[in-house]
Amino acid sequence: MKKNNNILSILANIDVFVAGIALAILIILTFLGVIWRRAFGAPFTWLEEIQLACMVWIVFASAGAAFRYGNHVAIEMIVDLMPKKVQKMFTVFISIVVVAVIFYLFIQSIGFIQLFIKSGRSTPMLEIPYTLIYGIAPVSFILMILNYFYALVKGVKSEAKEAVESE
Repeated sequence: MKKNNNILSILANIDVFVAGIALAILIILTFLGVIWRRAFGAPFTWLEEIQLACMVWIVFASAGAAFRYGNHVAIEMIVDLMPKKVQKMFTVFISIVVVAVIFYLFIQSIGFIQLFIKSGRSTPMLEIPYTLIYGIAPVSFILMILNYFYALVKGVKSEAKEAVESE
C-alpha cells in the first residue's frame, strides 16, 4: 500500500520534478558558460537557446503546481471584508474567469503549436524545434485547470492567508 502512495505522490508531483530538472540544467549550463567564457575565452554559442527552453519549461511546468499549493498571486483583502455569501459568489465568479482565461490560453497555444509544426521552425544553432520548446504550454494549461479545481475542492489557501489565520 505504501508503494502505491509513493507512486501516486511521484505522479502528482511530476510537474515539479520536470521544472526542477529544467532549473538544474539552466543553473549548471549557465555557470559552466560563465566559466568557459571567462577562463578559456570560448563562450558556448548555443547556450542562449538552451536557456530559453529551460525557462519556458520551468514556467509552464510549475504553473499547475503553483495552483495546487496556493502560490499564485491573489489579492484577497477586499473579498475577505465582504459577508460570507458575497465571498462565495465572488469565488464562483473568480473560478469562471480563471477557467475561461486558461481555456482561452490553451486554445491559443494549440494554434501556436500548429503554426510551429507547419513551419518546421527551429532554433538557429542547435535546431531544436520550437514545437518541442513550447509544446509544454497546452499540457500546462490543462494541468492548471485540474490543479485549480483540486485546490478549490481541497480548500488550499495561499501562504499569506494561512499565516494570518494562524495568528
